[in-house]
Amino acid sequence: MSENNGQIDPKQEERIRKAFKERDWNEIKSADSWAIFKVMSEFVEGFEKLAKIGPCVSVFGSARTPRDHHFYKMAEEIAAKLVRHGYGVITGGGPGIMEAGNKGAHSENGKSVGLNIVLPFEQFNNIYIDPDKLITFNYFFVRKVMFTKYAQGFIVLPGGFGTLDELFEALTLIQTNKIGKFPIVLVGKKYWSGMVDWLKDTMLAEKNINAEDLDLFSIVDNPTDAVKVIDDFYSKYLLSPNY
Repeated sequence: MSENNGQIDPKQEERIRKAFKERDWNEIKSADSWAIFKVMSEFVEGFEKLAKIGPCVSVFGSARTPRDHHFYKMAEEIAAKLVRHGYGVITGGGPGIMEAGNKGAHSENGKSVGLNIVLPFEQFNNIYIDPDKLITFNYFFVRKVMFTKYAQGFIVLPGGFGTLDELFEALTLIQTNKIGKFPIVLVGKKYWSGMVDWLKDTMLAEKNINAEDLDLFSIVDNPTDAVKVIDDFYSKYLLSPNY
């Protein structure tokens, strides 16, 4: 854990103190009512823009990955291959791996969707998103619904907390039968090996997951194998993208 010499970020302190502040009923009713309408508006915009995009694969990964990094180049190649195989690409709309995914889709004239999020740092939408398929969200939970509701597969490249959040959201929804058993592909065996070992040696050993839950994802090391997992999955059902 990081140390900051006992100094507290003033903005964080204000946010924490605000959580403990008592509010009267009028304050609660007014603030929460407006929040409901804001949430509804984001769902409506997302549903309207994404309802007809066709088969797509969500590509997750770090916003911090530089353009000369091999994972950026892999994400770009994966997205381009997905388009050539008939899929559109959905990303978080920002820089790094997200930009690479949109860039690869754009380079092949495929559908390039960006689900951007308002953040105080890191996030800004990249230039490779189709103008009519760029949506900016305030709420992470609304954005995650769009990632899962309109994707027929998930490809996860190395990333941080946000990437893990998206990965485990998809795993949880599939494990609990809330969505279909769509393919989940982790790219980068070395990067993901520690997490996978922990899932096996700790979570499975403690019986917090079942052995078959480890079959909910595949791990690959190159773009060709990543896309092959998606194709092989749908070929079992005699299904193919229909653009």
